[in-house]
Amino acid sequence: MAKITSDTTPTPAPAPSKTAASRPAAPTLAAVESKSGNYQNGNTQLPIKDVRELVNTLGESVVQVRTPGGLGSGFIINENGYLITNFHVIEGETQISVEVYHQKDGQLERKVYKDVKILAMNKFQDMALLKIEDNDSQKFSKVLLGDSDALAVGESVFAIGSPLGLERTVTEGIVSTKTRELQGELYMQTTAQINPGNSGGPLFNMRGEVVGITNMKITFGEGLGFAIPIGAVKYFLDHRDAYAYSNDNPSNPYRYLPPPSKGRQTPTITASK
Repeated sequence: MAKITSDTTPTPAPAPSKTAASRPAAPTLAAVESKSGNYQNGNTQLPIKDVRELVNTLGESVVQVRTPGGLGSGFIINENGYLITNFHVIEGETQISVEVYHQKDGQLERKVYKDVKILAMNKFQDMALLKIEDNDSQKFSKVLLGDSDALAVGESVFAIGSPLGLERTVTEGIVSTKTRELQGELYMQTTAQINPGNSGGPLFNMRGEVVGITNMKITFGEGLGFAIPIGAVKYFLDHRDAYAYSNDNPSNPYRYLPPPSKGRQTPTITASK
């Protein structure tokens, strides 16, 4: 059985033609706010670009997540510092730091935030929602979430992450299949290289929208990486209250009850008089 591990000067606009008033308005490229307000959906009219151009645009939004036990990747979903990563990146940890690259004078400047709070997690689907709460934190650059169902097999995608701690590594590939069943869950399979440290990072389409969370690969194969479809992530975010993390009860929202012992007699229930 396969082992799985987890300045250019702006160009002036042309003068409107005489018939411009009769033409329909061009579609807006603005993002669409989600119902929960936790994230924004991409607009289907976003233009397709090449990887080089998209990486320069999205670099600030992809982060490195560090704990005493290791590191992984993540991505910021709104300007207030909310970010997504894999549950297994932070499993059993409460001391979490996030490394962000901010654009400054045309360069990326590294900054580490150490006041990071766990807001929600779903360990069965390997997702966690964190928030940067440092007093000196600023407004963050965010990603847009796309539609994994709209992807086609063979479509180009790319990942940004920190494989083996090598931050801001970009790998490109295609969608191999959208419905690969592993351990009772459906994943997207991709030829984009995924390695330890990529976990929790974003898988982008060529419009710069996140379509999945990279989280595992086949250890003895190449080009066999997997990602959690973004549809599952949106469900997690829209119902975050059901997955809320509590410092008083770190096992929230799951409580496992002990099974009855074989040697223990089943209690009988009698009506009270």
